[in-house]
Amino acid sequence: MAAKRRYETIRDEALKLSIEQRAWLAEALHDSVRTSEEREIERAWIDEVKRRIADVDAGRTKLIPADEVIRELKSKYVAKRRRSS
Repeated sequence: MAAKRRYETIRDEALKLSIEQRAWLAEALHDSVRTSEEREIERAWIDEVKRRIADVDAGRTKLIPADEVIRELKSKYVAKRRRSS
């Protein structure tokens, strides 16, 4: 029971924090339970995002508007359905 009371006390105090403080606390708590593998994966994704941003900034990557991508995917999907019918 002491552990439950302690949890409730901590929770109640945390809920008194501002939204921004609660977000920081939630992130810190989440980070505290992640494995080293999960942290490594996150670092790899951050590196990948930075690389992709650099490619866009340097003009090495062609950006395609979302509506164009969706239109193309729908077209391919419809064509595939027609072939399989």
